[in-house]
Amino acid sequence: MHMNLQSFTSDINATFILSIGSFLLAMALTPVYTYFAYRYRFWKRQRSTSTTGEKLEVFTRLHAQKFTRNIPTMAGIIGVLSIAVVTFFFNRDRAETWLPLAALVGGAGVGLLDDVINIRGQGKGVAGLRSSLKFAMITIMAIVLGWFFYFKLGYDSVHIPFIGDWQVGIWIIAIFVFAVVSTGNAVNISDGLDGLAGGLLSISFTAFGTIALLQGHLKIAGFCFTVVGALLSYLWFNIYPARFFMGDVGSFAFGTSLGVVAMLTNTLFLLPIIGILFVVEAGSSLLQITSKRLLHHRIFISAPIHHHLEAVGWPEVKVTMRFWVIACVAAFIGLLLALSGGYI
Repeated sequence: MHMNLQSFTSDINATFILSIGSFLLAMALTPVYTYFAYRYRFWKRQRSTSTTGEKLEVFTRLHAQKFTRNIPTMAGIIGVLSIAVVTFFFNRDRAETWLPLAALVGGAGVGLLDDVINIRGQGKGVAGLRSSLKFAMITIMAIVLGWFFYFKLGYDSVHIPFIGDWQVGIWIIAIFVFAVVSTGNAVNISDGLDGLAGGLLSISFTAFGTIALLQGHLKIAGFCFTVVGALLSYLWFNIYPARFFMGDVGSFAFGTSLGVVAMLTNTLFLLPIIGILFVVEAGSSLLQITSKRLLHHRIFISAPIHHHLEAVGWPEVKVTMRFWVIACVAAFIGLLLALSGGYI
């Protein structure tokens, strides 16, 4: 027992060293990014129309002061580079880290293209790639990764808590694609307030990293905590008032890799629990769009829901902090289910 505890302690130390390394590397890269961001004016250009074509009057009013100053975007590239370097040189493993790293880099590529168009685009209301095109590109990437997940790594079942494994065969690719695409888009939608997405992602990756560590998936755990280290560096500069935004290059990278981690740890059913606020954020946007198109009526003053809460009078910082608290509670619930539901 003593030897097992000693080995587990050693594994935790190795995992946390990766996290600290990622944090320090991201902090070191931040001045480099800042220099280029201000020199080449990576200013975030806010879209002026919604998905349904209406003017974003409420959002523009709520955030008018924020966009009177130039705030760089694409800062997520700092985290992507830090995580990629640390993982490639110190935590590389075909079975456990290739897929989440590929999702991170692939999602970042799609997001980077969107951000560049956002920054350099011309014309009123231009804010990057069309949503349908981003969705298609992320889906194609997820299909390729899903193929590797099934044919190369041999995953073919989904664990249902308190019941057991559900053998789904090749259909695991479709489930994989759904998890990765939906999580990537949900994180992208949640990235709307200073510190919000970064904080929620840090909590989620910490929870999944802990689960992976308890499962004995040390490389996956190492990847998760490497992400946490990079995100904490980002949060240092992104908490209110934000010095820069992660952009789509960050939100799609972190979101898609989070979905992959959930599939690799066979904790798909814990993903909407640990990431409950990502579900709520994406769900509120979907409900708003559906209601406006079918019923010509708004459910929320502004969507996603964090903007609705701002519109009813909650200060931006209060929304962010309370969402962090909810995310922590959800993460603890997810960990309890992992311990009691047969995941570990």
